[in-house]
Amino acid sequence: MNVTIYKFGFWSGLLAFVSALAFVIVQLLQVAGVLSFPLDEILIYATSLCIVIPFVLEILALHYVASEDKKIYSHAALIFSILYAVFVTSNYVVQLATVIPMQLKGALHEVQVLKQTPHSLFWDFDAIGYICMGLATLFAVPVFEKHGVQKWVKIAFLANALATPLIAIVYFYPTFSATLYILGFPWGITAPLSMLMLTRMFRKKMLQQFSDK
Repeated sequence: MNVTIYKFGFWSGLLAFVSALAFVIVQLLQVAGVLSFPLDEILIYATSLCIVIPFVLEILALHYVASEDKKIYSHAALIFSILYAVFVTSNYVVQLATVIPMQLKGALHEVQVLKQTPHSLFWDFDAIGYICMGLATLFAVPVFEKHGVQKWVKIAFLANALATPLIAIVYFYPTFSATLYILGFPWGITAPLSMLMLTRMFRKKMLQQFSDK
């Protein structure tokens, strides 16, 4: 297998993990009241946006290293990762480039329909995006072996997939509350962990390739 693919997957996965970790830290600081508008929203949407491309590229690399009999699963994972990217990017770019600047100008009323608030249009976009991310990790589970480092990648991906229904409840429950928001916190562990474990797998494969030369 070409070592370039493993390097590609490793660096993409590392960037995805760091971005996801940064997002979780920003959210914790926001909940703790350390951050306030507009810095909290700027950092939340910016770190979220930074996850997107590296995550898709990490799944792309996984598709290229999957065995032929399992590529149907890695391909499905890639498709759902792209769907995730489309929905969340649409949201974050609108919030960062349009909503927040208009709010700072005192003209939020002109773009109120675009603001991400519970059960708004872009709230639903965000929900669909993260559900698609969960489905991407779910479909990727069969790609991994049940031993070695791949066993832990499989477990991490499955854990993130199992956290996805909690995300759906948080987004689509009729009445949103801070207590309900806590229900989705497991994602803050499983998502970065799944990205990190896949990164570790790529690193191990990359080092093996170098040692064989």
